[in-house]
Amino acid sequence: MLRRMILAAAQLGPIHLKDSRASVVKRLIVLLWRAHAMGARFVVFPEMALTTFFPRYWITDQAEIDAYFETSMPSNETQPLFNLARELGIGFYLGYAEKTVEDGRIRRFNTSVLVNAKGKIVGRYRKIHLPGHSEHLLQAPFQHLEKRYFEVGNEGFKVWRTMGAHVGMCICNDRRWPETFRVMGLQDVEIVAVGYNTPTDNLHHPEPPHLRMHHHLITLQASAYQNATWVIATAKCGREDGFAMFGGSCIVAPTGEIAALAQSEDDEVIAVDADLDLGAYIKRGTFDFARHRRIEHYGLIAARTAAVAPSIDSDAE
Repeated sequence: MLRRMILAAAQLGPIHLKDSRASVVKRLIVLLWRAHAMGARFVVFPEMALTTFFPRYWITDQAEIDAYFETSMPSNETQPLFNLARELGIGFYLGYAEKTVEDGRIRRFNTSVLVNAKGKIVGRYRKIHLPGHSEHLLQAPFQHLEKRYFEVGNEGFKVWRTMGAHVGMCICNDRRWPETFRVMGLQDVEIVAVGYNTPTDNLHHPEPPHLRMHHHLITLQASAYQNATWVIATAKCGREDGFAMFGGSCIVAPTGEIAALAQSEDDEVIAVDADLDLGAYIKRGTFDFARHRRIEHYGLIAARTAAVAPSIDSDAE
């Protein structure tokens, strides 16, 4: 019996500083209805889908910072989204800034939740690969202060069995690291959900705009293929109060092919009727991990962070 599921990416256009959570949730609900009309059973919303991307701002008032964070999920503002998803029988991924108390202290994470078709949170992920910086760059046109406002995630890359599939999560910069997908691949992941807010301009390492999109897509395509999984990548994009973020929301098949690609930098839904057994077919062939992986030779991956050049010059006399 074929296992099929219509997967959707619900891309958001910009969320401005003046926009309330209630207004944003109304947009999410409209997108959920659109996805429902397309037959979707699982919908991926973006990273930090309830607020503007506030790490671009240097903020010193802790109360102002905390206004961007959620202390519970679902919250009063997001409960209507959960209610509708349960009514429609649609699962979803939602990214947000999380404030919680753990180990007797306040902690803040860049977080996503996995919600099943009954409206129940079944999984949580906290972003591990935080980009940017923690110091105030006075001469920069904008900041990228995730390292200032968030802690590194502490729950690893998990995979959940839900909605008839094996589903994993990551957030934004995590997608650029092959280890992210391989850890989930080793848990037989079938769908990876990733939300992102990516500045069009790279603050630290400028590059042509076409390369920004190329690197975004090639990373997702390679990771989908090498781990034989569907990948749903969803942007919050457009110009938020004048600061540009790129779109490129897409759904990538386990073959590495782009099955759907958003065409705008505004609210948009794309969907694909996905064969969930396609990944298993690829895993039985090219990527039969049990037969071909040689973990005895992979020690450096978990033992070293930075690249270290060979100590001996082989051409030296």
